[in-house]
Amino acid sequence: MRRDSIFYKLFQQSPTLLFKLLTTAPTNADAYRFDSVAVKEPKFEIDGVFLPPESEGAGVVYFCEVQFQKDEQLYERVFAESLLYFYRTRARYSDWQTVIIYPSRSTEQSDIYPYRTLLEGSQVHRVYLDELGNIRQLPLWVALMILTTLEDEQAPEEARYLLARTREEAPLASSRAIIEMITTIMVYKFEKLSRIEVESMLGITLKETRVYREIKEEATVNLIIRLLTKRFGEIPGEMRASISGLPLPVLEDLSEAILDFTSLTDLQSWLETRIN
Repeated sequence: MRRDSIFYKLFQQSPTLLFKLLTTAPTNADAYRFDSVAVKEPKFEIDGVFLPPESEGAGVVYFCEVQFQKDEQLYERVFAESLLYFYRTRARYSDWQTVIIYPSRSTEQSDIYPYRTLLEGSQVHRVYLDELGNIRQLPLWVALMILTTLEDEQAPEEARYLLARTREEAPLASSRAIIEMITTIMVYKFEKLSRIEVESMLGITLKETRVYREIKEEATVNLIIRLLTKRFGEIPGEMRASISGLPLPVLEDLSEAILDFTSLTDLQSWLETRIN
Protein backbone atom coordinates (compact mmCIF):
# COMPACT_ATOMS: atom_id res chain seq x y z
CA MET A 1 0.00 0.00 0.00
CA ARG A 2 1.44 3.39 -1.03
CA ARG A 3 0.93 5.21 2.23
CA ASP A 4 3.27 8.11 1.44
CA SER A 5 1.16 9.21 -1.51
CA ILE A 6 -2.02 8.83 0.53
CA PHE A 7 -0.68 10.96 3.38
CA TYR A 8 0.52 13.63 1.01
CA LYS A 9 -2.92 13.69 -0.63
CA LEU A 10 -4.39 14.10 2.85
CA PHE A 11 -2.10 17.03 3.56
CA GLN A 12 -2.87 18.62 0.19
CA GLN A 13 -6.59 18.38 0.89
CA SER A 14 -6.26 19.61 4.48
CA PRO A 15 -2.92 21.32 5.32
CA THR A 16 -4.15 22.03 8.86
CA LEU A 17 -4.24 18.27 9.50
CA LEU A 18 -0.59 18.31 10.53
CA PHE A 19 -1.28 20.80 13.30
CA LYS A 20 -4.11 18.66 14.69
CA LEU A 21 -1.40 16.18 15.66
CA LEU A 22 0.56 18.71 17.71
CA THR A 23 -0.04 19.98 21.19
CA THR A 24 0.67 23.56 20.13
CA ALA A 25 -0.19 24.83 16.66
CA PRO A 26 0.78 28.17 15.10
CA THR A 27 -1.89 30.85 15.39
CA ASN A 28 -1.97 31.19 11.60
CA ALA A 29 -2.22 27.43 10.92
CA ASP A 30 -5.07 27.97 8.44
CA ALA A 31 -2.79 30.07 6.23
CA TYR A 32 -0.05 27.42 5.78
CA ARG A 33 0.32 25.63 2.47
CA PHE A 34 1.70 22.14 1.87
CA ASP A 35 4.50 21.78 -0.69
CA SER A 36 7.69 19.96 -1.64
CA VAL A 37 11.05 21.70 -1.93
CA ALA A 38 14.48 20.98 -3.39
CA VAL A 39 17.87 21.83 -1.92
CA LYS A 40 20.88 21.95 -4.23
CA GLU A 41 24.52 21.06 -3.44
CA PRO A 42 23.99 18.36 -2.32
CA LYS A 43 20.64 17.67 -3.95
CA PHE A 44 17.81 16.88 -1.52
CA GLU A 45 14.13 16.49 -2.33
CA ILE A 46 11.92 17.18 0.70
CA ASP A 47 8.37 16.07 -0.05
CA GLY A 48 6.55 17.18 3.11
CA VAL A 49 6.99 20.86 3.90
CA PHE A 50 4.43 23.25 5.38
CA LEU A 51 5.21 26.83 4.43
CA PRO A 52 3.92 29.86 6.35
CA PRO A 53 2.31 32.71 4.40
CA GLU A 54 4.87 35.08 2.93
CA SER A 55 2.63 38.07 3.60
CA GLU A 56 3.23 37.81 7.35
CA GLY A 57 7.01 38.06 7.28
CA ALA A 58 9.42 35.46 8.65
CA GLY A 59 7.52 32.47 9.99
CA VAL A 60 8.04 28.90 11.18
CA VAL A 61 8.59 26.21 8.54
CA TYR A 62 7.34 22.69 9.37
CA PHE A 63 8.96 19.58 7.90
CA CYS A 64 6.94 16.35 7.88
CA GLU A 65 8.11 12.76 7.37
CA VAL A 66 5.71 9.81 7.11
CA GLN A 67 7.62 6.62 7.96
CA PHE A 68 5.90 3.23 7.81
CA GLN A 69 9.05 1.14 7.26
CA LYS A 70 11.97 0.88 9.67
CA ASP A 71 14.90 2.99 8.48
CA GLU A 72 18.01 2.94 10.65
CA GLN A 73 19.30 6.16 9.12
CA LEU A 74 16.05 8.09 9.03
CA TYR A 75 17.09 10.77 11.52
CA GLU A 76 20.42 11.30 9.76
CA ARG A 77 18.57 12.06 6.53
CA VAL A 78 15.65 14.03 7.99
CA PHE A 79 17.79 16.35 10.09
CA ALA A 80 20.36 16.81 7.30
CA GLU A 81 17.66 17.76 4.78
CA SER A 82 15.70 19.97 7.16
CA LEU A 83 18.65 21.90 8.56
CA LEU A 84 20.27 22.36 5.17
CA TYR A 85 17.03 23.77 3.76
CA PHE A 86 16.68 26.04 6.79
CA TYR A 87 20.28 27.18 6.31
CA ARG A 88 19.68 27.98 2.63
CA THR A 89 16.49 29.92 3.38
CA ARG A 90 17.38 31.43 6.77
CA ALA A 91 16.19 34.91 5.86
CA ARG A 92 12.75 33.54 4.97
CA TYR A 93 12.00 31.71 8.25
CA SER A 94 12.31 32.55 11.94
CA ASP A 95 12.30 28.94 13.18
CA TRP A 96 11.81 25.31 12.13
CA GLN A 97 9.86 22.30 13.42
CA THR A 98 9.95 18.67 12.31
CA VAL A 99 7.07 16.19 12.63
CA ILE A 100 7.70 12.47 12.10
CA ILE A 101 4.65 10.21 11.78
CA TYR A 102 5.03 6.51 12.62
CA PRO A 103 2.38 3.77 12.71
CA SER A 104 3.89 2.67 16.07
CA ARG A 105 7.02 3.00 18.18
CA SER A 106 8.38 -0.28 16.80
CA THR A 107 8.96 1.42 13.42
CA GLU A 108 11.24 4.09 14.87
CA GLN A 109 14.98 4.05 14.26
CA SER A 110 16.72 1.96 16.94
CA ASP A 111 19.80 4.06 17.63
CA ILE A 112 18.54 7.52 18.58
CA TYR A 113 21.30 8.40 21.05
CA PRO A 114 23.20 10.78 18.70
CA TYR A 115 19.99 12.82 18.35
CA ARG A 116 18.80 12.76 21.95
CA THR A 117 18.95 16.53 22.36
CA LEU A 118 16.84 17.18 19.28
CA LEU A 119 14.37 14.37 20.01
CA GLU A 120 13.86 15.46 23.61
CA GLY A 121 13.50 19.14 22.73
CA SER A 122 10.53 21.16 21.55
CA GLN A 123 11.38 21.30 17.82
CA VAL A 124 10.95 17.62 16.93
CA HIS A 125 7.56 15.92 17.32
CA ARG A 126 7.17 12.15 17.03
CA VAL A 127 3.60 11.00 16.37
CA TYR A 128 2.67 7.32 16.86
CA LEU A 129 -0.67 6.72 15.16
CA ASP A 130 -1.57 3.69 17.26
CA GLU A 131 -1.43 5.89 20.38
CA LEU A 132 -3.85 8.61 19.19
CA GLY A 133 -6.91 6.77 20.43
CA ASN A 134 -10.00 5.06 19.07
CA ILE A 135 -10.54 5.82 15.39
CA ARG A 136 -14.22 6.55 16.06
CA GLN A 137 -13.40 9.22 18.62
CA LEU A 138 -10.91 11.18 16.51
CA PRO A 139 -11.55 14.11 14.13
CA LEU A 140 -12.44 12.79 10.66
CA TRP A 141 -9.24 13.86 8.92
CA VAL A 142 -7.10 12.32 11.67
CA ALA A 143 -9.23 9.16 11.54
CA LEU A 144 -8.27 8.78 7.87
CA MET A 145 -4.65 8.47 8.95
CA ILE A 146 -5.56 5.68 11.35
CA LEU A 147 -7.57 3.92 8.61
CA THR A 148 -4.35 3.39 6.62
CA THR A 149 -2.86 1.42 9.53
CA LEU A 150 -5.73 -0.99 10.23
CA GLU A 151 -5.59 -4.69 9.46
CA ASP A 152 -7.57 -5.85 6.44
CA GLU A 153 -10.12 -7.58 8.68
CA GLN A 154 -10.93 -4.38 10.58
CA ALA A 155 -10.58 -1.74 7.86
CA PRO A 156 -13.87 -2.32 5.93
CA GLU A 157 -16.09 -1.88 9.00
CA GLU A 158 -14.29 1.29 10.08
CA ALA A 159 -14.34 2.66 6.52
CA ARG A 160 -18.11 2.20 6.36
CA TYR A 161 -18.45 3.89 9.75
CA LEU A 162 -16.35 6.86 8.58
CA LEU A 163 -18.38 7.15 5.37
CA ALA A 164 -21.61 7.31 7.38
CA ARG A 165 -20.12 9.76 9.85
CA THR A 166 -18.85 11.96 7.02
CA ARG A 167 -22.33 12.21 5.50
CA GLU A 168 -23.76 13.21 8.88
CA GLU A 169 -21.08 15.58 10.20
CA ALA A 170 -19.00 17.09 7.42
CA PRO A 171 -20.06 20.14 5.38
CA LEU A 172 -20.78 19.34 1.74
CA ALA A 173 -17.59 21.07 0.56
CA SER A 174 -15.32 18.85 2.63
CA SER A 175 -17.45 15.69 2.71
CA ARG A 176 -16.73 14.97 -0.95
CA ALA A 177 -12.99 15.23 -0.35
CA ILE A 178 -13.17 12.96 2.71
CA ILE A 179 -15.25 10.34 0.87
CA GLU A 180 -12.74 10.44 -1.99
CA MET A 181 -9.89 9.85 0.49
CA ILE A 182 -11.67 6.95 2.20
CA THR A 183 -12.25 5.42 -1.23
CA THR A 184 -8.62 5.95 -2.22
CA ILE A 185 -7.33 4.31 0.94
CA MET A 186 -9.55 1.27 0.53
CA VAL A 187 -8.83 0.82 -3.18
CA TYR A 188 -5.10 0.93 -2.48
CA LYS A 189 -5.43 -1.34 0.55
CA PHE A 190 -7.43 -3.93 -1.37
CA GLU A 191 -5.88 -3.42 -4.80
CA LYS A 192 -6.35 -7.08 -5.74
CA LEU A 193 -10.13 -6.82 -5.42
CA SER A 194 -12.36 -5.93 -8.35
CA ARG A 195 -14.41 -2.74 -8.46
CA ILE A 196 -17.59 -4.68 -7.68
CA GLU A 197 -15.98 -6.29 -4.65
CA VAL A 198 -14.78 -2.94 -3.27
CA GLU A 199 -18.19 -1.41 -3.94
CA SER A 200 -19.86 -4.22 -2.02
CA MET A 201 -17.41 -3.79 0.84
CA LEU A 202 -18.08 -0.05 1.20
CA GLY A 203 -21.70 0.09 0.13
CA ILE A 204 -21.03 2.78 -2.50
CA THR A 205 -20.61 2.98 -6.28
CA LEU A 206 -17.07 3.66 -7.44
CA LYS A 207 -17.43 3.55 -11.23
CA GLU A 208 -18.28 7.22 -11.66
CA THR A 209 -16.04 8.63 -8.95
CA ARG A 210 -12.97 10.63 -9.87
CA VAL A 211 -10.72 8.62 -7.58
CA TYR A 212 -11.74 5.33 -9.18
CA ARG A 213 -11.01 6.69 -12.67
CA GLU A 214 -7.63 8.03 -11.56
CA ILE A 215 -6.60 4.79 -9.87
CA LYS A 216 -7.85 2.73 -12.83
CA GLU A 217 -5.91 4.97 -15.24
CA GLU A 218 -2.75 4.70 -13.13
CA ALA A 219 -3.03 0.92 -12.93
CA THR A 220 -3.65 0.62 -16.68
CA VAL A 221 -0.69 2.88 -17.52
CA ASN A 222 1.61 0.84 -15.27
CA LEU A 223 0.43 -2.41 -16.85
CA ILE A 224 0.94 -1.09 -20.38
CA ILE A 225 4.45 0.18 -19.57
CA ARG A 226 5.37 -3.20 -18.06
CA LEU A 227 4.08 -5.07 -21.13
CA LEU A 228 5.89 -2.76 -23.54
CA THR A 229 9.14 -2.94 -21.56
CA LYS A 230 8.97 -6.73 -21.51
CA ARG A 231 8.51 -6.84 -25.29
CA PHE A 232 10.74 -4.00 -26.51
CA GLY A 233 13.06 -3.06 -23.65
CA GLU A 234 13.31 0.38 -22.02
CA ILE A 235 10.58 2.79 -23.16
CA PRO A 236 11.73 6.39 -23.91
CA GLY A 237 10.55 9.02 -21.46
CA GLU A 238 8.63 10.93 -24.14
CA MET A 239 6.62 7.82 -25.00
CA ARG A 240 5.94 7.15 -21.32
CA ALA A 241 4.65 10.70 -20.92
CA SER A 242 2.39 10.34 -23.97
CA ILE A 243 0.92 7.09 -22.64
CA SER A 244 0.40 8.57 -19.17
CA GLY A 245 -1.63 11.41 -20.66
CA LEU A 246 -4.14 9.17 -22.43
CA PRO A 247 -7.72 8.90 -21.09
CA LEU A 248 -8.90 5.52 -19.80
CA PRO A 249 -10.89 4.44 -22.92
CA VAL A 250 -7.84 5.08 -25.14
CA LEU A 251 -5.56 3.27 -22.68
CA GLU A 252 -7.84 0.25 -22.87
CA ASP A 253 -7.61 0.37 -26.69
CA LEU A 254 -3.82 0.53 -26.44
CA SER A 255 -3.67 -2.48 -24.12
CA GLU A 256 -5.31 -4.52 -26.91
CA ALA A 257 -3.29 -2.94 -29.74
CA ILE A 258 0.00 -3.94 -28.08
CA LEU A 259 -0.56 -7.50 -29.29
CA ASP A 260 -0.16 -6.32 -32.90
CA PHE A 261 2.98 -4.20 -32.38
CA THR A 262 6.30 -5.57 -33.65
CA SER A 263 8.46 -2.58 -32.60
CA LEU A 264 8.41 0.77 -30.83
CA THR A 265 7.89 2.34 -34.27
CA ASP A 266 4.44 0.74 -34.34
CA LEU A 267 3.73 2.19 -30.89
CA GLN A 268 4.88 5.65 -31.98
CA SER A 269 2.65 5.53 -35.08
CA TRP A 270 -0.32 4.39 -32.97
CA LEU A 271 0.21 7.22 -30.48
CA GLU A 272 0.51 9.82 -33.22
CA THR A 273 -2.86 8.83 -34.69
CA ARG A 274 -4.53 9.08 -31.29
CA ILE A 275 -2.89 12.29 -30.02
CA ASN A 276 -2.77 14.40 -33.17
